[in-house]
Amino acid sequence: MALDAKSTETAARTNPTLPNLLALCAEALDSAESVLEIARTAVRDRVVADGKISSLMLETEQHAAHGFAWVATYVEALRQMLGWARRLEQQDAFGELEQLMLQVAFGEYLAQLQGGVPMSQVEVVRLRDLGVTDPAVFATPSVYRLVSEGNTDSARARIVELALQRGGAGTFGATGLDEEFEMIREQFLRFCEERVTPHAHGWHLRDELIPIDVVEAMAEMGVFGLTIPEEYGGFGMSKTAMCVVSEELSRGYIGVGSLGTRSEIAAELILCGGTEEQKREWLPKIASAETLPTAVFTEPNTGSDLGSLRTRAVKDGEEYVVTGNKTWITHAARTDVMTLLARTDPDSADWRGLSMFLAPKTRGDCDTPFPDDGVSGGEIEVLGYRGMKEYELALDGFRVPASNLLGGVEGLGFKHLMQTFESARVQTAARAVGVAQSALDISMRYAQERVQFGKALINFPRVYGKVAMMIVETMIGRQLTYFSAREKDADRRCDLEAGMAKLLCARIAWAAADNGLQIHGGNGFALEYPISRVLCDARILNIFEGAAEIQAQVIARRLLESNN
Repeated sequence: MALDAKSTETAARTNPTLPNLLALCAEALDSAESVLEIARTAVRDRVVADGKISSLMLETEQHAAHGFAWVATYVEALRQMLGWARRLEQQDAFGELEQLMLQVAFGEYLAQLQGGVPMSQVEVVRLRDLGVTDPAVFATPSVYRLVSEGNTDSARARIVELALQRGGAGTFGATGLDEEFEMIREQFLRFCEERVTPHAHGWHLRDELIPIDVVEAMAEMGVFGLTIPEEYGGFGMSKTAMCVVSEELSRGYIGVGSLGTRSEIAAELILCGGTEEQKREWLPKIASAETLPTAVFTEPNTGSDLGSLRTRAVKDGEEYVVTGNKTWITHAARTDVMTLLARTDPDSADWRGLSMFLAPKTRGDCDTPFPDDGVSGGEIEVLGYRGMKEYELALDGFRVPASNLLGGVEGLGFKHLMQTFESARVQTAARAVGVAQSALDISMRYAQERVQFGKALINFPRVYGKVAMMIVETMIGRQLTYFSAREKDADRRCDLEAGMAKLLCARIAWAAADNGLQIHGGNGFALEYPISRVLCDARILNIFEGAAEIQAQVIARRLLESNN
């Protein structure tokens, strides 16, 4: 189904694609970067004492600091969208749809930078909040042109028209990735269409574990050993490949996409901090899914403040005895090993006394989730993000072999954990892109099928406008995520880039799901419609792997500490 004749004629008559678009965007990006530097200098002056960032002053100026992080993320997103467009032009793949996506992205994000960037539904940061008091610095001709003519109704109508012409499926625009990655995407898209998407909503409604045969099929496809080096039984592929796989699996169902996250975190911990013996013992089992891991870090009263963990591990001969409580442990029952963070130095009160353990456990099920002595737990019922289940754990004299202390040295647990955050946040950003794409798929299909007032919903401007922005923002998130993955693949520090990708993509996923439910109207509020599940699933993305506020804090500190 295409847009009706009136919409198509309007798009064609107004010729919504701007001329000299790449040059126009490059000039506007230069202006945005100049404004960002003014803001950085002004905010930095408010949080520096004696030449260093003051934690107290950073907290006092939290609105400005976090607002600066959001502005910096917007600028990086535009930078990556322009880079994407230039690569497509070199590949002779920068078609009309991609051009319109670029100009709408620039038009919308520049307009928000001028008028106010939403950090949440009730928090908006404006440039004056960041010390940019002269509006003329961001009123250059290129910015004005893109803001006034970039994100227009005709451009949005044409984006949807072109997407529908392509069959209303796929990524809606060339991704700019090599053919190898697109072949991987197609493989996992087909897998989800056959094994995941038709069943995902039923699993969610019944609050069931993802069937073990699906897990086994994912293992055969290499999901759990994707980035593990070949010498340890994996495929040795890149983080970019991991993003594509995570994106497509999460597009089918976030629970399926997130199964790989447990293995990614465990493998990264072992690769970065494990002994050679630990690598050879555990990595092949994780790669094959013979061993399913779970991450056991968070405690009831700590949340993101991992440095204040109270769970303790006391050496007793050739074992450690672990006592304490953990919460929000995903997939805790049906797993075989816990990457367990505990305090080994009883005299410490911060991150320096923490150690990481590879703690074996017996795989449980729904009837008997924790068969081992020394560990018990109860399920936490949740709105969404089902399929693996969440648990509270009580560890009371739980024993772990001393040889399973990661790296064989106490006190390195927090360091080990920090080394995993880059990959985990890159993967979480990819999961968010997949959820956004899922919301888009479902909503576009519904908007074509649902007829109101004599025509399909897709023909109403405020419906196709929402769909168009889903298309554009999903691509923005995708490009920011791929950029962070490329940085990781190049072995460069990328906590900043990964944090930006996670921060923005989580919001994009929520916006796509929320707008998708709005397109469904009252039906979207009914549990029988999949968009209700996607909305619940999308909400968690802004919380786990570092809440949005934590991401903004990390981004702000990194950028404000730099003098460059």
